[in-house]
Amino acid sequence: MIAQAKIILKDIFGYDEFRPLQQEVIENVLHKKDTLCIMPTGGGKSLCYQIPALLFEGLTIVVSPLISLMEDQVKQLDALGIEAIMLNSSLSANEYQSNIQRIRQNKVRLLYLAPETLLMERTLALLASQKVACFTIDEAHCISEWGHDFRPEYRQLMDLRKRFPEAACLALTATATQRVQEDIRRSLNFEASASFVASFNRENLFLAIKQKSQPAQQTLSFLEKFPDQSGIIYCLSRKQVDEMAEFLEDEGYSVKPYHAGLATEVRQQNQASFIRDDTQIMVATIAFGMGINKPNVRFILHFDLPGNIESYYQQIGRAGRDGLRADCLFLFGYGDIRKIKYFIQQKNESEQIIASTQLNALIGFAETEDCRRLPLLKYFGEAYSEPNCGMCDNCLNEDQTAVDVTIAAQQFLSCVKHSREIFGAGHIIDILRGSKSQKIKKFAHHDLSTYGIGLDWSKQQWFYLSRHFVQKGLLDQDLQHGSLKLTPKAWEVLRGNQSISAKINQQSETRSRPKIVQKYDSSLFEILRQVRKIIADKNQVPPYVIFPDKTLIEMAIYFPQSEDNLMPLHGVGAVKYAKYGDPFMRAIADYCQVNQLTETPKAGRGSGSSSKKIGRSRYQVVGEKYNEGSTVLQLAKEFKVKNQTIFDHLYKYSCAGNTLRPSNDFLEISQLSPEQQQTVSAAFQEFGTGALRPVYEALQEEVGYEELKIIRLHCLTEELKKTS
Repeated sequence: MIAQAKIILKDIFGYDEFRPLQQEVIENVLHKKDTLCIMPTGGGKSLCYQIPALLFEGLTIVVSPLISLMEDQVKQLDALGIEAIMLNSSLSANEYQSNIQRIRQNKVRLLYLAPETLLMERTLALLASQKVACFTIDEAHCISEWGHDFRPEYRQLMDLRKRFPEAACLALTATATQRVQEDIRRSLNFEASASFVASFNRENLFLAIKQKSQPAQQTLSFLEKFPDQSGIIYCLSRKQVDEMAEFLEDEGYSVKPYHAGLATEVRQQNQASFIRDDTQIMVATIAFGMGINKPNVRFILHFDLPGNIESYYQQIGRAGRDGLRADCLFLFGYGDIRKIKYFIQQKNESEQIIASTQLNALIGFAETEDCRRLPLLKYFGEAYSEPNCGMCDNCLNEDQTAVDVTIAAQQFLSCVKHSREIFGAGHIIDILRGSKSQKIKKFAHHDLSTYGIGLDWSKQQWFYLSRHFVQKGLLDQDLQHGSLKLTPKAWEVLRGNQSISAKINQQSETRSRPKIVQKYDSSLFEILRQVRKIIADKNQVPPYVIFPDKTLIEMAIYFPQSEDNLMPLHGVGAVKYAKYGDPFMRAIADYCQVNQLTETPKAGRGSGSSSKKIGRSRYQVVGEKYNEGSTVLQLAKEFKVKNQTIFDHLYKYSCAGNTLRPSNDFLEISQLSPEQQQTVSAAFQEFGTGALRPVYEALQEEVGYEELKIIRLHCLTEELKKTS
């Protein structure tokens, strides 16, 4: 079945090959084996159930927590001709009943539901009458209390597996620590061998952190790098969102706010405006983004401190989903830490321990002097061994000076040991700084030899150093209680066999912006964006549903003007080629004609669909059929393309040394008056038929390129008539 999956991958989705682990996950699902898939945002999780859904006999249920996420998926699948629907509160009564009827008639491949909807008795009764082939749980981290977005209703999903014993079960998430993964597997009763964990490293994301000072000006300086690009700015409070949105609007930016305090209708309108590229920047709280599948977000700015590393990772994961470079800047201010700690204090005791541990990990990530990817990936249980990632501020910044903190390390480690390795950093620092707190007295820690020996460092500096010692592997921190324990490496420092250094002042600047995008024609790219926007608005879908930026960039590299050269491009499958290929090829042909450019086949890729006939080019087939008597209108209908595409094929056929039968077809199609046709023909006689631009300019730019192509073909057939 995997061979069929590869055909679907190309013909429907337009991709030549699977991304890492996609094939393994799909094979496991197709064999009806329970599967846990941990794959970063933009890694292609959706295909892991969408492709099996097209191969299974029966219905694939997709549990999703957000309506916006469902809507986005259904629109994209609809654009590909795949039968997908949703059941949720956003539908009218008639729409809801219509979708139920489609399910009963077995006309649906994928059904998207919120867990609350799925758990309703009427929904369960409906599905009991259907053959459920696959049960997919998206955003599966919501099952775990250790996840950053725990939802109690997700816990109830485990009981539903008993109702669908024959269905494969696939759990998907982008953000899950090893502890969360274990919780998901245990909750769903998965085998450990059915887990597939892709790398958490998003290589195309540039990670940078700056000390927060004059944040408004820092924001403007950052935004200057991304003119007319999509991005998200995350703020901690609703008030900050409103103030930042108003500030940027006054500065001339296209911006909308998004937070839970806005009316539902306003939030939906603002989100739709952003998704459809009508708004450039979204300023939002963490309430925004979980259901966003917009691939061309080029930057993420954290104006305030995110709650934990998982939230940070999920939020930056909304950038660069198309695989192209995206920049992520985090403005780190110690004042923001106090705000987060205030929110933590509102939780119960067990939740406070978890949240505090997660906050410490986030601060450690912000303060690290090493490659940003080291602590980020370590948090998710993944080792990173590259000496220099080339895509973070620390790896590109060589100006920081490290200072020797070996004595401080020995003091801290000794204090941890003398207090029996059962306390967290806060209590250790209190001992070192000679605190007179009740807790110090309770445990008689004022009698320790390390009591009060650490006054050379401020409390803030000690906290930084404690996190630095954890990152350097001198200490292990218990995730549940926060207590610190010495590692074998710590004893080397205590014995004086190893020195420790740290860069206390953590201000780093991005010194360069390495490019990961092949050079492309930016003018054509902008033209193609406009074409895409017109089509998207007409179809009432986001532009990326038509084609993502990556596809347009490849168009602006290879200038495809035929099916053979357009089909191999990223994201162009048979369905999208038939639906949208023609206007893009016309725009490219016009641009190439004006700028004297020629199309170039994409190297190393097969031409077109795997089910397509191999042999003569389309222009040869069109030219021969025309010479056999078919008209332009008949050919356009037969090949399901616009007249303009047939003109391009016939011109290419003529340029290849073939003759075209004399005919009045072209003059009959032309919208020009007989006098105008004669004027254009005379211009071609003067300047020749090799290029349109000289004729276009000679006619004072009053006749469009489409008409020029029609008359040019007429002139070519007239020339052949004279020589025959």
